[in-house]
Amino acid sequence: MNLLSSTSVFSFYTLISRVLGYFRDLLIASFLGASIYADAFFVAFRLPNTFRRLFAEGVFNAAFIPSYAKENAITKKDGKKFADDVLNLLIIILLGIIFVVEIFTPIIVYLIAPGFYEEIEKFNLAVELTRITFPFLFFVSLSSFFSGILNSNNRFAAAAAAPIILNIILIFSLFFSYFFKLNFEINLSYAVPIAGIFQLIFLIFFAKFYYKPSINFKIKINPKIKFFFKKLLPSIFSSGVTQINILVGTIIASFEAGAVSYLYYADRIYQINLAIAGVAIGTVALPELSKKIREGNIFDVANIQKKSIELCLLLSVPACLGLIIASQQITSALFGYGSFLETDVTLTAQALKYFGFGVPAFALIKVLSNFFFARDNTKIPFYISVFSVLLNILISIFNFKEYGFIIIPIATSIATWFAVVIYVILLIKLKYFNARSIFYTNFIKIIISTTVMSLVLYFLINFFEDKLIYTNYYKSFYLIMIVSIVDTIYLFSARLLGILKKKNFKIN
Repeated sequence: MNLLSSTSVFSFYTLISRVLGYFRDLLIASFLGASIYADAFFVAFRLPNTFRRLFAEGVFNAAFIPSYAKENAITKKDGKKFADDVLNLLIIILLGIIFVVEIFTPIIVYLIAPGFYEEIEKFNLAVELTRITFPFLFFVSLSSFFSGILNSNNRFAAAAAAPIILNIILIFSLFFSYFFKLNFEINLSYAVPIAGIFQLIFLIFFAKFYYKPSINFKIKINPKIKFFFKKLLPSIFSSGVTQINILVGTIIASFEAGAVSYLYYADRIYQINLAIAGVAIGTVALPELSKKIREGNIFDVANIQKKSIELCLLLSVPACLGLIIASQQITSALFGYGSFLETDVTLTAQALKYFGFGVPAFALIKVLSNFFFARDNTKIPFYISVFSVLLNILISIFNFKEYGFIIIPIATSIATWFAVVIYVILLIKLKYFNARSIFYTNFIKIIISTTVMSLVLYFLINFFEDKLIYTNYYKSFYLIMIVSIVDTIYLFSARLLGILKKKNFKIN
């Protein structure tokens, strides 16, 4: 297996999904801007979408794949029985959660957006939209289960492509609302669970070649199932610490008008890189890492871990510098149209810049936590995540009055970097990871390539300054041209220094 090749397949479909997601958000920004309608929809979408990211972006896999692979290695029958038991119990739990949330939606909305309570129209709209969108949780969680089946069999394309369906349906609902002069936020909200249904059908179709479910609600919770769900809860909190920190940020930002939207748009931009540098690598490496640990192949385990970190940094470090240097130009070119005013661009760009400082940490968390999950150790990542979230909350709350919503991306980045440092210390202390000298050499090469790229980016941003201003209709064209140039230079430099070769990422 080649980590770079498999990650490229996963990243290709993920990138298509993120580009469509950007187009979706561009339409939302153009039609709704940073209005109370946008804020209400983003809060309503935040809760099920957070669960989507938690489940779909590796968290469910972190608990499911090692256990399922272990059972499947005994006999195919044992693997199927384990999967059936998990699926049936998951259905019951999800239906229960949705039932409770639909009843107590006002309380849930108050908890995730307490600042809305002071504006009764915004609060009531958020409650209405949350009731419509939340059933999406049921479909996306089951979709993650079938993605786990596919990933366990080293089939990554379908699972990566599934979110494309969500974005296509949401885009369709926006155009439908525009042409027929209908309510944007209501139609968007109904489109969310509809997209979830189609995603689930899509994944069931591809997973049927490896697993055909047997639905039976007479479940005996045996020790294996108990152990799996015991792992699942802390892994949700651990691997999804970035999403939880963002959710915490949404709660605090709800006290400032427009802040929820600013954070949402900034989040959408840096998530493009996170999906490739963190989620893709973590998802692709986990099945093979679990297998090698189970076999006791120490050499391959060390190789997979080292290559995962190298590839993660190779993709995330240049993104970090790019977002810091060009946050204003990127935000303006991507969202600066229609109802999204120049002031909105500036405030979103500030949030994006400070999120940019944390991009390598956000990606590394996805990779480093897998080193524990592959060993069925979910306790340590859980404790680290609790620390990270508490640190984020403390920094945000104590500084919000002075700095406003901008403290939220700052706090999120700081808290995540602290978590990365703790992960590295514990991994070395527990002898789960041993960084060889070649790793440091390659890291220096990544820094050199990133420095060259950053200097060129800074020069081009200044050279085309008048072409990238808010009022320029063709600013997105110039941004694409600049990004293409600096990406080419970075890849060429990395190739020249010998760190971007397919053979370098062969992991067994």
